[in-house]
Amino acid sequence: MAPTTVPRTKDTTASVRWTQKYAVGSPASSNASPLPSFHRFLTKVIQMTQLHTPKASRNQETGRLSFMGPVSPPSAVTRRRGGQGERTSPPEPCTFSTVPAIKKTTKQSLLVTSAALLSLSLTAAPVVAADEPSPSTTPSATPPANMSTVGGARLGLPGTQADLGSGAPVLPKDVTARSWIVTDAESGDVLASHNAHWRLPPASTLKMLFADTLLPKFPRTERHKVAVADLADLGEGSSLVGIKEDETYTVHDLWLGVFLRSGNDAVHVLSAMNGGVARTVEQMQTHAEDLQALDTHVVTPDGYDEKGQVSSAYDLTLFARSGLQKKDFREYCSTVRAKFPGETKKDKKGKVSRESFEIQNTNRLLTGDSDISTYQGIAGVKNGNTTNAGATFTGVAERNGKVLLVTVMNPEKHEHNEVYKEAAQLLDWGFKAADKITPVGELVPPRGADTSTQAGSDPSGSPSGSPSGTASGAGRGSTAPVAASAGAKDGSSGIGIALAVAGGLLVLLAGSAFLVNRRWPLPDLMRRRR
Repeated sequence: MAPTTVPRTKDTTASVRWTQKYAVGSPASSNASPLPSFHRFLTKVIQMTQLHTPKASRNQETGRLSFMGPVSPPSAVTRRRGGQGERTSPPEPCTFSTVPAIKKTTKQSLLVTSAALLSLSLTAAPVVAADEPSPSTTPSATPPANMSTVGGARLGLPGTQADLGSGAPVLPKDVTARSWIVTDAESGDVLASHNAHWRLPPASTLKMLFADTLLPKFPRTERHKVAVADLADLGEGSSLVGIKEDETYTVHDLWLGVFLRSGNDAVHVLSAMNGGVARTVEQMQTHAEDLQALDTHVVTPDGYDEKGQVSSAYDLTLFARSGLQKKDFREYCSTVRAKFPGETKKDKKGKVSRESFEIQNTNRLLTGDSDISTYQGIAGVKNGNTTNAGATFTGVAERNGKVLLVTVMNPEKHEHNEVYKEAAQLLDWGFKAADKITPVGELVPPRGADTSTQAGSDPSGSPSGSPSGTASGAGRGSTAPVAASAGAKDGSSGIGIALAVAGGLLVLLAGSAFLVNRRWPLPDLMRRRR
């Protein structure tokens, strides 16, 4: 079926693609026979195509890799919630699935395809992707004709992008958001989008980037006494969890305040612990660039409306996907209700006591509300709402082994809980259409991330006895053809030919390995009880 595209203007900008490079081995001697050398090299290349277990995000704290055990005991926070205007029926249980191993037949077909295209690779010049230009930080009234093409050329086009195959359900017609995106959280496939790279105010969904940047920095048991300066410069009308100066809180308490109540006061206290708001903003911006979230310009750590602060549905989805690799992030964003420390009081007899009060998550797909039910399989992530941004939301849900991420920004329809209703419609569509559509783009991995680590490898991720496989960020090309050409110029024509053939094959197999192994699986999520 022909692609369904609803652009407002044409855009022919090429896609910026993420590539990998692998080191090329060299013969032990310049007099060595080229065939045995080529055979050894081919064996190593085949080993590299078997990589399948990705590493976690680069800012992951040591010992907290997403495929390892938790760093702290399971939280005692109750996960079945209710409250004023909320449904008390428990959510349906579900579990994030792991990615199945790639079948050998797929790997063998890659070798055949690579061999067939070998002659082309020997003459093709290496392609180096240019960095994306820095667009204006001023949100536009309408989607620009030329937006970022990170993740695919079609994602830079204005309007709805979708390739509906035979039997695929049509997209919901009453979605009014200025920008939205539906993606496969594990493979990174973009199932459909609408103005995915439109730079808009993010509101508190920017706290996902804040959490992804700062969570690894402090152990959850660390205690901090709040100073007056910690709560300075809070924006007027900020959402607050109720932190008091001169009171002591654990890092665990503060993160509950960030995720459940979207507390800007908790964000500012954690920023103070991190060296201040300015330092935190700088680190968030650096991390956004590492994630290739190039639409994002950070001005405040809490998402409060400030001039020039923008992000996009695509970038917010990258933040959620990176954060969900971390156990603590998954725990906090899926918590529905918790106890938060109150104010310390002293009675007439001098006895000191400190009671706690209940806080509830403001994500209505997680808690339910008077006009919306808890979404089946929902597991977070973050919502927001400000004057400039309107309502924003990023959510993750799982059904029947499929994990989807959805981001919705600023619905034009201003009904109660509209952002959640539109997100639920897009998730429903995604679960029905996932296997019947052609992706229109992809979620790119972080710059420098190794997304293809072989099982049984050493801690660095390099297969034992083979060259280390490293992944380059956007804008980096493979050095294999250069090495092959140098070998040919040394005067040994047989060895040079063998290296040229090996180098060309390596380039193709490296690209093929990326296509097969680019999955970035999400680890199992602790589910709520029935």
